[in-house]
Amino acid sequence: MAALVCLVAAAGCSGGGGGTDDRSGQEILDEANKAMDGLTSVTVEGTTTNPEGKGFTARITTDLHSKCTSKVTWSWNDAAIEQIRIGETDYVRPNRAYIEWWSDKSMDGDQDRWIKTPASEAEPGDGLADCPRDFSSFGTAKRGRPTEVGGTPAISVIVTDKSVKTGKYTFYVATEGKPYLLKVVYKGSDFRTTTTYSAFDEPLDVRAPAKVLDTDAWSH
Repeated sequence: MAALVCLVAAAGCSGGGGGTDDRSGQEILDEANKAMDGLTSVTVEGTTTNPEGKGFTARITTDLHSKCTSKVTWSWNDAAIEQIRIGETDYVRPNRAYIEWWSDKSMDGDQDRWIKTPASEAEPGDGLADCPRDFSSFGTAKRGRPTEVGGTPAISVIVTDKSVKTGKYTFYVATEGKPYLLKVVYKGSDFRTTTTYSAFDEPLDVRAPAKVLDTDAWSH
């Protein structure tokens, strides 16, 4: 998950309009960071794969503060975990493959129950997400070429960093409308990741499931 969290850092872009665009890569990133920080909601989808072809996909829709929904699916064992976070409470629904993976025990039947648990009990690597996103620059940014992402005009920014010796990041930022970050691609010898951003400022309806198992009740 650390790789995915890293990729959900930010990048930048132009704000459209006429005239010559002579901004540096860093200036583009700074504008994008500011635009992304001002969002009231966004959907982030990512796919990470290692050289052996194993990896995971993740999707999170968040208000960037205290409410979000997410799902992570691992490619090599079909494990998946869904999450609804509202403030300090997580509602979690792991599938059977996920439970067997983490418990190292087999189970019968399907698993479709939601479990209520404190958000503070989430652990690194378990697939649960934090609602806040960190949109901030890192490394050395070099302005790239104009392009398109899903039909939206954009500009690429290539980012390298001393701490990332095996690859590089390419950020794609919208050049029409607000300078939102549209996509980040990391290519390296260790893994490859593609992260996309969409549904900017769309209404967010996050509610608790109707029926849940309460882990607090089990301990009393």
